[in-house]
Parts: sequence; structure tokens; C-alpha cells
Amino acid sequence: MSSHPQRWLESFVDRLYKLRWILLLIFMALTGLSIYPASQLSFEQSIESLYAKDDPHLLDYLESKRLFGGDEFVFVAYTTPDLLEPEGLLEVRRFSQDLSKVPGVNAEVTQNLADALSPPKLNFFLRALIRRKQDEMTELFRGVLIGDDNQTTAIALRLLPEEDSPVSRGETFRRIRQLAEGHTPQAYVVGEPVQVHDMFRYVEEDGNILFKVSLNLLALVLFLLFRRLRWVMLPLLVVICSILWTEAILVLGHFQLSMVSSMLNSLVTIIGIATVTHVAVHFQELQRNNVSRPRAIRQTMVELLPAIFWTCATTAAGFASLLSSEIAPVRSFGIMMALGTMMVLIAATVLLPGGISLGSLSAPLKHSSEQGLERILKKVCLGTEHYPRLILSGTVLFVLFAAVGFSRLKVETDFSKNFRDSSDIVQALNFVETRLGGASTWEVNFPAPPKLNEEYLDRVRALASDLQQANPPGKQQLTKVISITDTLDFIPKIPFASDPIQSKLDSIKSLQPDFESSLYNSEKGRMRIVLRALERQSAEEKLSLIAKVDALAKKHFPGSKVTEKRMLLM
Repeated sequence: MSSHPQRWLESFVDRLYKLRWILLLIFMALTGLSIYPASQLSFEQSIESLYAKDDPHLLDYLESKRLFGGDEFVFVAYTTPDLLEPEGLLEVRRFSQDLSKVPGVNAEVTQNLADALSPPKLNFFLRALIRRKQDEMTELFRGVLIGDDNQTTAIALRLLPEEDSPVSRGETFRRIRQLAEGHTPQAYVVGEPVQVHDMFRYVEEDGNILFKVSLNLLALVLFLLFRRLRWVMLPLLVVICSILWTEAILVLGHFQLSMVSSMLNSLVTIIGIATVTHVAVHFQELQRNNVSRPRAIRQTMVELLPAIFWTCATTAAGFASLLSSEIAPVRSFGIMMALGTMMVLIAATVLLPGGISLGSLSAPLKHSSEQGLERILKKVCLGTEHYPRLILSGTVLFVLFAAVGFSRLKVETDFSKNFRDSSDIVQALNFVETRLGGASTWEVNFPAPPKLNEEYLDRVRALASDLQQANPPGKQQLTKVISITDTLDFIPKIPFASDPIQSKLDSIKSLQPDFESSLYNSEKGRMRIVLRALERQSAEEKLSLIAKVDALAKKHFPGSKVTEKRMLLM
């Protein structure tokens, strides 16, 4: 083997050592400059960030938002015994008005049971109709604004688009929750936008906690192993510089953290500390053999730099292989971790020669704990040499056992399983699931004529009726089917109207201004039926029900699309 690579490496290390102070100052200055841009790295808190841009589920979701304005509703639900009494309905209206004043809420389309049963702005004809059909009106909103127990109600708040909101979504949710917590009886806040926001908030908080705990724990382990403050501070310096450089580059490259990449800091910490620990062990061993500090530094770098390079390079390549994934957050995580790993290589190379040279440093003594560790490792090595067949057989058996378990893995689609049972979001979901029907929202989206007619509406009624019967025997998975015909059939035919259907739609606007636009888009020729389903059910049950709904939709309307508006998480 040629000695040319070795001479080149020795020359490179000598140059690093001669420039160690300059490199240390330059890269510490760069670290200081990277603090501000690194602090601007944020989470991409949207459903879109979880999917590839060409993912069919994402395209269907975005199409639905364009056609029907999205379903960014927040529901505030609570139970009161006197709900249907005048005092109870008055309290519902008062609470609804308070919630509607929260910045970021579209107050014009807030829905509550009191206004639904007795709309404040109606002509004499509609007011008399609603008074006469009070029971039918209540059933129309059953499962949405009122529960089966006639004591549970929900106030539906529609959010303004984020770009039109005067405050952030987080601030809107904070104020809504503040009002809900101060309400008597206790109110629960649910809704897809809240779930998405809480999911990212918990992920971000857990990522920060994991980083701080792992950093402090590893620092404690380093101190117990080396008994030198230097070998605690140097690994932390390499880690912090690597993280700041990585985050600054990501910001300059217009990247944002995703759910998966929340572990970036923790993983870079592990890689960085493992790298510096190898250097520390090797350097101290040379010093115990009375090698001078300058020579020990150069020899350590010469002997370990190739191993450090290939370790970091192969680790980065492994993370980069995630770019082949079809899941957008996984690809983003691969890019970030590959970059962070290479930053560890650069930080260790340029910072360690100067960092080790700082201050006085005496030859380390071998502690009894190190001697004990050496004895244990020697026994492990001897055991491996003496019983290779036994170890191989045990490994094969373990792999076979694990393979059986692997084959039985199932995808979890229950959103609540991502959180602790004690969390606010799980308690709110449980409340809605048990008292107001399902917390999961689906839609059936199908072609529609530019002008509604009775023949077409009959087809919509037939589909809605079939969907109401789609639940398997003895089980209620779909809890509510909302179609445009429900309200149209509630409004009686207006005498002498030139267009009976349009006259009904005009009357409905006084009850609910966004009702027609949320279900029917005449310009694009699309109609939808919205379904409420139980969230807490198995993946097999959901997939079976979705397939059944899809088959029914295509039976009545070829070209239909079935979309679950809530994400299927992990």
C-alpha cells in the first residue's frame, strides 16, 4: 500500500495544527453570526407539509379547499342539563357571541343551537315555519350542534384564512381555550385545525425536551468517564456549533422543520459527542504513554481523522438515502440530518486541535471505573471468541422471533393515540366521540350540474340515504350524513316562485349564509356530502368503511371522490 495518502494526511494535519488558533477564532465567529438565522428556523405547521406535492390525497384535499372553501372549523362543546330551556339557549347565544369576538374567527358564520332554533334575522314566513317544525329542526342539527342526550351542544366557529387573520392561529386557539376553560360548565375545544396545531406544538416541545435531556445526560456521562471539564466542554462545543451551522444553512436555504425532523438536534448531539469521545479516549491513551501534547494531538488526528470522515460520510449517505421516500417530511429529515452529520465532521476537524491545546493539561490517570470497564469488555470479547456458534444461533432465533412480530405490525390511524390520555386534545376528542358523534370528517365529492334540478337532487337523496345505511350491523361508524337535500327538504315550497329550488336556497342563506357554498359549487360543477365518523376505530374498520362509501358514491355518481379531511397520522 502506498504511503502517499499517509504523507498527505500528515501534511494536512500539520497545517490544521499550525492554523488551529486562527481556525478556532474564525469558526467561533461564524458560530456567533449563525445564532440569529438559526433562531429563525420554524416548523412547517400545515397538512400540506406531510405529503409530496403530487400525492393524490393532498391533491384531493387542496381541490376540496378550492371548491368549498375548506373546513377549518373549531368546535367548542359542553353539557348542561337545561340546554333546551330558554335560559340554556340564552347562555349558548351569549357564549357564542363571546367566542365570535376572538380574533381569527369569522363571526358572520358562527353556528350555535340557539340561533339555529330561533334565528335572529328571519322573515315572518321562516320564523313561523321554524316555530312549527321545532322538533324537525332539532333533528336536522342532531350530531352537530346538539347531542343525543339533548344536554350536549357545540358552537361551530369558522376560522378566517390565515393570511386574513389579524393574529396567528396559535393565538386564536389560545383565546378560544381561555374562554372555554373559564366557562361553567367546562367546555372542550376540538376541530381539525386545533388537532394539527397541537400535534406540531407537542412535537416541537418534545423535541426541545429530548435535546436538553440528552445533552445534559451525555455531559454527565462524559464527566463521570473522563473527570475533566475539558472533555465535557469540547463535545458540547462541537455539538452546539454543528447545530447552529446546520440550522443557519437550513434557514438560508428556505427549509422548515417537519414533524420527523424535530429530532434533528438530539441526533446531531449523539453523533457529535460520539465523535469527540473517540478523539478524547485516543488522545488520553497517548498522553498516558508520555507523548507530548502537540505530538499527541497530531497523532490522534492522523490516526482517527479517516475513521471520523468515513463514519460521518456513511452516516450522512444513510440519511441522504431517505430522499427516495415518497413521504415529504422523511425526505426533509434526510436532507437535514445529512447536512448536520457533515457539520459534525467539519466542527470536529477545525475546533478540536485548538480546543485541546487551550490551557494546561496534565497526563490523565487511569481510574478504577475505567479498569472495571476494560475487564467487562475483555470478558465480552473472550465470550464471543469461545462461543461463536451459540451466539450465532441465539441471534438467528431472535431475528426469527422479531420477524414474526414484524409481520403482525399494523398502521395506527387513531389520531388520539399520538397523545397521552391526560392531554387536553384526547379528553376533548373523547367528549365529542361519546356525546356528539364522530370527530373525524369525510366528504364524498361528485359532479353536479350548473343549475340544480329535482332529478339531480333525487340522486343526491338516494346517495345520502344509502350512506346513512352504510354502518355494519350493530356498529355505528358513520354518525352523521350532511347533504344539501337535508335543508332543502326542510324548507317548504314557496308559492308562486319561478324557481322553487333557488328560492329555497335563498331562504337558507338567511339561516346559514355559507351553507350552499360549503356543499355546492355551481361554477365548477361539483357537489359534496359531508360525513361525520368515529375517530377512535381500527385501521381495518376505517378502510372497510371508506371502501364501502366509495363504492356507494360511484354507484350513484361515477367520478366521485371520497376524502378523509383529517390526516391519517403515522
